[in-house]
Amino acid sequence: MTTTRHIKPQSNFERYAFLFMRLSGILLLLLAVGHMLLQHVLRDVHNLTLQTVQEIWRSWGWRAYDLFLLFFAILHGFNGLRQVLEDYIHKPSKVKTVGRLLLVIAILTILWSAVAIFSFKSDAVMATIN
Repeated sequence: MTTTRHIKPQSNFERYAFLFMRLSGILLLLLAVGHMLLQHVLRDVHNLTLQTVQEIWRSWGWRAYDLFLLFFAILHGFNGLRQVLEDYIHKPSKVKTVGRLLLVIAILTILWSAVAIFSFKSDAVMATIN
């Protein structure tokens, strides 16, 4: 037995979320394919070591590239999860609570990832290995 419900949007948020999913999907495709080409095709995959990451992440451009890839992947994924959960949660107050909770988790994940990317000290990591 399936249930249906008619939704009347209160704001343009869902329209912007829909547009974001389409645009971020295209951008993610370009960023991910670019990452695969640059990191795993143009460089030999067998030479992917911590030293390689150290060399790559000496450039702020590469760190920013990886951060953008991560940023859009996290937001795209959490927005998709929010939309799927809204199909199963019918109480408006619970929908709002779940949406806010997912937003907080997404922001914390982005901040945590950004700190990890930009505070990476390759020399300190290499000293612990040697």
